[in-house]
Amino acid sequence: MRIDIVTCQPELLTSPFAVSIVKRAQEKGLAEIHLHDLRRYAINKHGQIDDYVFGGGAGMVLRVEPIAACFDELLAQRAYDAVIYMTPDGETLRQPLVNRLSLAGNLLILCGHYKGVDERIRQAYITHEISVGDYVLSGGELGAAILVDAVVRLLPGVLGNEESALSDSFQDNLLAPPVYTRPAEWRGLAVPDILLSGNTPKIDVWRHEQALARTEQRRPDLLQE
Repeated sequence: MRIDIVTCQPELLTSPFAVSIVKRAQEKGLAEIHLHDLRRYAINKHGQIDDYVFGGGAGMVLRVEPIAACFDELLAQRAYDAVIYMTPDGETLRQPLVNRLSLAGNLLILCGHYKGVDERIRQAYITHEISVGDYVLSGGELGAAILVDAVVRLLPGVLGNEESALSDSFQDNLLAPPVYTRPAEWRGLAVPDILLSGNTPKIDVWRHEQALARTEQRRPDLLQE
């Protein structure tokens, strides 16, 4: 999978992609992540990429020309399965959407900044608008990092045990059950006997029951879906 990210703050994304699972995915050749600095496409020698809002109001908006120039250059080189804009008013990022995007070959992600991007960019280029939650960040970079991490970890060969991703929270609209490791007893708190029994079928039943109970308690809306 190739992921191209257009941003005016590429430094914010350098660290998240240089460690842990995403780093290993790149080292294995399973994912390519390319950052494109929007200021390379500035409209003047001063590096301008934004302007005032038509109609008045506080804040600045990313201009059409720099984004279009960057997009046109990238789109001339390859086709993208999705052109994504990270925005608070987009579709809330959930596991089914992550699963679908993990099947793509090429993704192009635009990070908004300031008050966002000129609406005409959304009309002309964007195929998916995604939000990471009902709150506002300083820019789309941290949201893009979340999206990339969620997608890349699902690529075949990225995780040491691919079944691990299948048992994550939200994969079957349930939260994950509680998990334990050594020691079997700690400060008077013991691991449930069933997990030490070696009886795999009964353990599976217990885990499913625990997942149901935890979901009903913490996220009953998932069960309604």
